[in-house]
Amino acid sequence: MPTLKTLQPGDEPLLEAFLWQHADTSMFLRSNCRAAGLLDEGARFQGTYVAAYINEAIVAVAAHFWNGMVIVQAPVHLAEVVQAAVTQSGRAIAGISGPAAQVEATKSVLGLSNRPTQLDESEILFSLTLADLQIPPALGAKQVQCRFPHSDELELLCEWCAAYNIEALGQKETSSLQPACRQIIEARQATSVHWVLVAENTLVSYSAFNAALPDIVQIGGVWTPPALRGKGYAKCVVAGSLLEARSHGVKRAILFTSDDKQAAQAVYRGIGFVPTGEKYGLVLFEG
Repeated sequence: MPTLKTLQPGDEPLLEAFLWQHADTSMFLRSNCRAAGLLDEGARFQGTYVAAYINEAIVAVAAHFWNGMVIVQAPVHLAEVVQAAVTQSGRAIAGISGPAAQVEATKSVLGLSNRPTQLDESEILFSLTLADLQIPPALGAKQVQCRFPHSDELELLCEWCAAYNIEALGQKETSSLQPACRQIIEARQATSVHWVLVAENTLVSYSAFNAALPDIVQIGGVWTPPALRGKGYAKCVVAGSLLEARSHGVKRAILFTSDDKQAAQAVYRGIGFVPTGEKYGLVLFEG
């Protein structure tokens, strides 16, 4: 039987050594730990991490984060680490993410298989070695510009974030949505992990990294207003963000998207992303 331990500051190297073995499906865990450490005082990116140890090495981990998300990387002993993390944190559960099969198992372990969801998907995981990034002609010819947002553009990006959450994540348009999106956009602005595409002095598309490490980044939140779709803007903004990341030494990028989003898949394949063969699970519960 494994030994269970609630991770504390100082345990980061052992955690990273384990998660590195599952790098493509551990981006949120690795990035959140790097950003906020292993203390859990309820601040952004913090969570309660519980790991299973065998022979002093971590073999499974689950974390329950500040925003209610339970994130797993537990190829073994999943039930033990999930139950312990949720019990230790005392938080409500807003959703689950991690390798798709583990997410399904986590729903069952927590007795949430029948709880109503706003999103419940097993998504295709894509990867790109940035040396192989294919630059869209419009971006290469500087017909469009990819750059960090200006402060006076953040209000528009909050509106785009809300629209993305409604369309892509199934959220309802409630009074709390805009303030939550404002927090997201302001945090991304403060950490320089989002980009806009400009065509003829007009913002036309948006992309962000929802997890970032020195060697690898994860794309999230790609949004083009419906009236501007089909013009190649999404390819340009994602490629532009990855050019910037590559200039800072990042070697790889990953993302996940659902089977039925053929247009999104075409965008990503068009700049060099290929499926890894793994599936990533994402569940967001209603309410």
